[in-house]
Formats: sequence, C-alpha cells, structure tokens
Amino acid sequence: MNTTDDQPDRPGGQSAQGNADRARRITEEVAEAGRIPGMSVAVAGPQGIVYSGAVGYADLAARRLSTVQDQYLWFSMTKIATATAAMRLHADGLMDVEVPIGTYLPGYRPPPRHGHPTTRQLLTHTAGLANPLPIRWVRPEDQPEDPALLDRIVAKHGTPNRTVGARAAYSNIGYLLAARVMEAVTGRSVQDCVRDTVLTPLAMNETGYAYQAGSPRSVGYVRMPKAVVPAVGWMLPAGIVGPRVEGHTSLRPFLVSGAGYGGLVGTVTDAAKLAAAHAAGPAYYDPALTPVDTERMRTITSPGKPFDHGIGWFRKPTDAQRTPTFVEHYGTGAGFWNAMRIYPDTGVAMVAMTNTTKAWNFDHLFIQLSDCFS
Repeated sequence: MNTTDDQPDRPGGQSAQGNADRARRITEEVAEAGRIPGMSVAVAGPQGIVYSGAVGYADLAARRLSTVQDQYLWFSMTKIATATAAMRLHADGLMDVEVPIGTYLPGYRPPPRHGHPTTRQLLTHTAGLANPLPIRWVRPEDQPEDPALLDRIVAKHGTPNRTVGARAAYSNIGYLLAARVMEAVTGRSVQDCVRDTVLTPLAMNETGYAYQAGSPRSVGYVRMPKAVVPAVGWMLPAGIVGPRVEGHTSLRPFLVSGAGYGGLVGTVTDAAKLAAAHAAGPAYYDPALTPVDTERMRTITSPGKPFDHGIGWFRKPTDAQRTPTFVEHYGTGAGFWNAMRIYPDTGVAMVAMTNTTKAWNFDHLFIQLSDCFS
C-alpha cells in the first residue's frame, strides 16, 4: 500500500495509521467482491491528499502490483476537467456559456424544430443530443488522432433530436461540441485549454492526453468467456485486443479520440486533486475557479434519466435525499471502470480507478471511506 500525508491522531484515539489500515481493508474487500484485477484509491480534503493506496495487480501477466502512480484512462471523468476549463473561460469573459453555440461556431445551424443549444446546455446534458456508443472512438497509443472521425461524428449526431432545454440525457456529443466552442474562442486546442486552466493550476503533473513515458500504467482487462473474445476484437480497432490472462482478456495501450469528452490519462491522486478543488475550494490548491463557480457547477439543476445533472457533475435521482449530500462522475470504457465523488458539506473528495470493464460496488467503497476520513 502507498499512503501520503499522514493524518494527525483523531479524537477518541483513532490514529492516521488506523484509518489507513481500515481503508486498505475496505478497498481489498470491494476489489475481491468485484473480481477486480487492480484498484487505486485516493481521498482528499482542503489540506490535500489524506490517503492513497492500491490493491491487486496493474499487470496480471507480469504480476506487477498496482500503485497510486499507475496511469489509467479517465474516460468520462475527463468531462469534469473540460467543464471546469469551459467555466473558467466564461469567468474570464472569453466565452459566454449562455449564448447559442452558433455564436462561436458559424457553421453550426441546427434546424429550428428542437432549438439551438448553449454551451451551458452542452455541459448539463440538456442540449437534446443523441449519445451513440463510442466504442470505436479509440485508437492504439502509437496512432495519431484522426480529425475526420470527429468531424463525421459531429456531422451525424451534433444537432438536437429532441427539445433543447428539456430533461437532461447524458451525451458525449455535447462535450465534443463544447470542446469545439472552446477551441473557436481561444484559437487553441481543447487539450491546451484544459492544461492551462485546470491541470497546471492544480499541479496535476501526472495527467495529460497521452501516457507519460517511463511512468507505470495499468493494463486494461475485460472479463469474458474465451468464445466472446473474437467479437470484442471485431468491435475495437485493430491492435488493441491483447492476450488472455487468468480468465481476462487484456487490452494493449490505447487512447480516446475526442479529448473533450474522454481523453485524459493519469493517476488517481491527480484526479483527487481535481475533485477536491470542487469539494473543498482553494484552501490548499491554486484554484482553477472560485468557490462560487465550483458551487454552481456541482449544484444539480437539470432533472434527467438516469442522472440529474449540474455542470459536469451528476447524481442519480434516488440519491438526492442521502446525507451527507454528494455529487459524482464515472469514467468507464473498455478495460477500466472509475468513479469520483465529492461531499461538499465535509469537503471530502474520493476517487477510485480500476482496470476492469465490469461495474463494481463503488458506492459501498465511498460510504466506508467517508466514514474513515470525514
């Protein structure tokens, strides 16, 4: 196990080491129950990372243990970084999230039937957009991104197919369009916008849009019967499906095409820094946004199914009355299943990243970790 920033002893004799030992046991139990090869976990508060640890294996074939330094594909947890960057541009007066996006994208002229979305509606999933399965929006890590692929996706799915501003419905397309708005107003790539306004201010030095050479990485795994493997190879681009290991199909390193909706790659502790900036404000971090801005982002304003949405953050409708109050986001795709949750009332943020495709009981993990560190 790796731990950082020892906690002071707590009232009643509960020590930092006792909390860390309990957190490790909880993580081991959840990982074992979910048959997860490897898991990295981090908990942060206003003073920074208060716990980080890892269990299981980052690489089953090499028997390399998981660590908190391992790089994982973030998938849709990237949306929190993209939304934060967009709201920073708004706060700085460079972009108005309340105007129709055609203001910045002159070629964007949706048919009038359903309406013309704003950037805020893209970020809250209320833009009336479809959400096609993005399984082939990936590429082997040694291949460059194909801009024509994203052009085709936006051309096919980028106009509303239901009323803009109505109930929220999750859509990756909205974040592809939000990225294009950000690029149009800044003249820079969305990757550069996020680096300058989020990653660098929050000292997220181990996270970017490609694997960092020389740093450890977690191998993605899909648990499935051997007979199904050829179908997975057919669905994913060539060169990604790897050998079978201990009942899992391994995936060779790949990247997500579409930086705005799912392109980040990095560590669990970097993800916890971002989450903590939204949960606890700038007491420890150089903030990307003011506390007022982050509060607006995490406030749930748009009812929907399966989630109610804020700006970036979401919550299941059935969780709205739980205490303490939280919002969250997941990052799931081939080989990885991640989750981040923030408890604004306590200032605690938690992230867990795993190298499995199958859903697991992150809610139990976060509840137990909250009891340890709140």
